[in-house]
Amino acid sequence: MIPIQNLYYLLCYAWNRLPEQVELQAITAAPFHKPLELLTQVLLSGTQRLLRHGLETAYTEREEELPELRGRLLLAPSLSRDLLRRGRAVCAYDELGPNTPFNQLLLGQLEQLGRTRSLPTALRQQVRVVQRRFPASITPTACTRHTLRQVRRLRLSGREAFLLNICTLLHDSALPAPDAAGRARFRDFRRDERLMAQLFEAFVRNFYRHEQRYFRVLSETIAWQAAAEQPTDMALLPVMITDTTLEAPERKIILDTKYYTAALRPRYDQQKLISPHLYQLYAYLQNQPALPGQQLEGILLYPAAQQEVAARYTLGGFPVRVVTIDLNQPWPGIAADLLALIR
Repeated sequence: MIPIQNLYYLLCYAWNRLPEQVELQAITAAPFHKPLELLTQVLLSGTQRLLRHGLETAYTEREEELPELRGRLLLAPSLSRDLLRRGRAVCAYDELGPNTPFNQLLLGQLEQLGRTRSLPTALRQQVRVVQRRFPASITPTACTRHTLRQVRRLRLSGREAFLLNICTLLHDSALPAPDAAGRARFRDFRRDERLMAQLFEAFVRNFYRHEQRYFRVLSETIAWQAAAEQPTDMALLPVMITDTTLEAPERKIILDTKYYTAALRPRYDQQKLISPHLYQLYAYLQNQPALPGQQLEGILLYPAAQQEVAARYTLGGFPVRVVTIDLNQPWPGIAADLLALIR
């Protein structure tokens, strides 16, 4: 299990954002025991900064019964209510204000957290204080898969995109409400290996994008070095997409992350490497055309859960390493180990 404070770093880099000093101070000042408490605190910190700088505004359409024409006249509802004879009409018009889909979703998420009894009382009170700072014109929207999808279509950036990712993770961690009061329960998403594998992969890739300048960092598709009698047969081959590729004129590293509880598996009373992982990396290396003078190498990276591994091989002429990284150590050690891995 990754410590709560380290989880903050992992989420920041996974969502392509550098950790902020103000948030770090707030996180280290409170002894969090659950990821929900961490996510709530980070959501509060980000929302408070949004409110200080002013919420984003946008034009939204309103329908209203008015004594004068404004925007578009909605004839059907005006006639059905017999408004025109009384000098009134239903109109639809655009109004500039903070009642945007993102602000609605953010306020709705805060309202849900304010009803979550698994949060400490003091933290819930902070949530309610921030809620009251929202303009009265904003209508809260429940955080659902549909509303999240709608807001994602807006292609937000910066702090708003980061807060949207937090809302998404909170939604994915929510369990069905046990009563009719709308109070949700949240599971510890660190136990979700599929989700954590995605976060771990994005964390490693974006850490190298931000923290070193020697390599170009990307995720690339590798074409099979193969031929077939029928061109349609080539389409049957599985797609090879690297988790992280670090490329420089002299070196190219294909780094595959594997979020597993162990880097080794027992087989006939012996510990062995996980063969599909090794075969996959070997296939990447064999089908990767290297540039002249460029050394191609591979790394399998696991979190150190049950044992540490630091194995080196030469497979098919390529240097290959299978290593673990301890995510339970203080953050400076994690950063130093990741940078040492590519030196």
